Amino acid sequence: MKQGRGYVYDLYFHIIWCVKYRKRILKDEIKDDFISIVTKICNDNDFEIVEINTDEDHVHLLLGLSPQDSIPVVMKTLKGVSARLLNAKHRDLIQKHLLGGHIWSPSYYVATTSDNLKENIIKYIRSQGE
Repeated sequence: MKQGRGYVYDLYFHIIWCVKYRKRILKDEIKDDFISIVTKICNDNDFEIVEINTDEDHVHLLLGLSPQDSIPVVMKTLKGVSARLLNAKHRDLIQKHLLGGHIWSPSYYVATTSDNLKENIIKYIRSQGE
């Protein structure tokens, strides 16, 4: 449980988003750079990463947020900043697979989770890419 001014909360969100056209680019150095970038974004914005993993064409993230955090703003930040930084570092490889260099599909999936389900979701996220 966490506290804010006048409230107590425990909010976790399972978030999934895909590479545009489900291209399989999240591997090797790009995957490592992506996880580093998302970790830094989350640290800078006080988002709690409980678990993060990718398969080659999509991302799974279990994120702890405060009641003030807006999911659309969080997603715009995560996808926008990560796309810009990945494009800057891996432009040739990304442009080879994704016309125009757009990395992420515009959509995403988000669901809240309870303490009872949190451990199951963590195991599921860890199993991605196996």
